[in-house]
Order: sequence, then C-alpha cells, then structure tokens
Amino acid sequence: MKKRLIAAVVSTAVAITVSGTTFASADDRMGGREGKGINTLLSTLVANGTITQSQADAIAKAATDLRGAAKAMKEANRASLDAVVTSTLGISLDTVKSRMKAGESLAQIAGDKKDALIAALSAEVNKQIDAAVAAGKVTAAQAATQKAKTTERVTKMVNNIKYKGYKAFKGGYRG
Repeated sequence: MKKRLIAAVVSTAVAITVSGTTFASADDRMGGREGKGINTLLSTLVANGTITQSQADAIAKAATDLRGAAKAMKEANRASLDAVVTSTLGISLDTVKSRMKAGESLAQIAGDKKDALIAALSAEVNKQIDAAVAAGKVTAAQAATQKAKTTERVTKMVNNIKYKGYKAFKGGYRG
C-alpha cells in the first residue's frame, strides 16, 4: 500500500512538472526560477529512498529542457505579435516601444488603424492557439475557451496605457 502511495505521489509530481510548462511558462511554479522548488522536492524524495538520484537527475533535466523550450516558444510568439503590430501600423518596434514608454497606448499610437490592429492581433493570437492544439499543448476545448476571450483580451491590451511589452499574452496561450 505504501509503495503504491509513493508511486502515485512521484507520478503526480512528474505530471505536474511536465504540464506546468504547457502554456509556455518559463517559471517553475514550485518555488521560483531555475527549478529550485522541484529540485528541493526531488532531493527529499531521494533522501527518503522514494526515487534514485539518477531518476531525480532525469526529472530535473526534463524540467529544465521544458522550461527552455517554453521560453523559446514564448519569445517566438512575442516576436510574431511585435511583427503584427509593426506591419499593421507601418512603424518600427523601437518607435512603438518608446511611445508606449512615454505613456501612449497602442490604441493611441494606432489612431484610425486601431480596429485593424485589434483584428490582426486577434488573428495572430488565434493562430498561436491553433499551433498549441496542433502541438498537443492544449485540447480543442481549451482552445475554444481561449479563442472566445481573444478579442476581449487583445482590445484590453491595445487600450492599456501602461507599457507591458506585450507580456499580457504570456506567449499567446493564456486562458
């Protein structure tokens, strides 16, 4: 009985570690950046004899690899959003960023192109959600829920005056 319980805990810990990166989050939700929390958990499991050190090392490496992949995906998605903004508005990214830092919203910068910007960004975010479905990162049901919120989220981002560097999207997969 005790072995089954321990196996279930280890399986759950691994599943949580793997699924925690699904939405392109570069953070380790179990205690900060760089796997500090998961490493503490794994050290405890090794000390208790629940898993071996080589198993802990393999889990830690997998978590690190997933964080790296998630960060790369997040940066690529952000670059895609930046490209949509600059191509829709016809100005450089540096100009957009400096104007936003000076207190302008994307809506103010876009002027009469605001509706086109919202439509283009919404299409890009939905494309990123579709890519997440194709990659097996989210289910079709999760994607449908996220897509239902896309235009509202994009509109809020465009109208927001506070500069956030497009962080509101978290790589485009936030539900």
